[in-house]
Amino acid sequence: MRAPIGDFDDARPAPDCLDLLVAPVADAVRAWDGDVPAGRLLYVDTDPAIADTAVFVEHHGADLLDTSANCVVVAGKRGGDSTLAACLVLSRTRVDVNGVVRRQLGARKASFASTETATGETGMEYGGITPIGLPAGWPLLVDSAVVDTEWVLIGSGGRRGKLIVPGKTFAGLPGAVVLDGLGTA
Repeated sequence: MRAPIGDFDDARPAPDCLDLLVAPVADAVRAWDGDVPAGRLLYVDTDPAIADTAVFVEHHGADLLDTSANCVVVAGKRGGDSTLAACLVLSRTRVDVNGVVRRQLGARKASFASTETATGETGMEYGGITPIGLPAGWPLLVDSAVVDTEWVLIGSGGRRGKLIVPGKTFAGLPGAVVLDGLGTA
């Protein structure tokens, strides 16, 4: 099957590719009960050697500049308490950590989580973290522009491979809160 975005010749339903996904993502796809059927979550194989955005877009299509999203892990701190959350924004934007994220988490201070924390807590590889399969109870802050995008390219949990998902899917993920202005230019 041809992918709905990008230049990928072999897009396959994610439920048919569970062996190619990291455990938490495979588990989430296996137990999927979202409004969008699991078969509409598509897996495409990609080379981790060309994961840098500029090279990736050059290889797989310029339309991916407007249809790909990044998922980052943030830590909000208030007093001695720390809250981990994931943020999903279009790749051409940056997460408003010190404004929208800090306020949404009710934190005094917010920052990007360390690589060790992000990978250790999610069970995913750095550079492939995805909102599908996040730890239970985590807030997932989603920029409204992501939800409004017809098809979105996201990580698959590992450095190899990506998922292409209808944008409206993200509003229904566990812990999802859709926010205007989470991604800034």
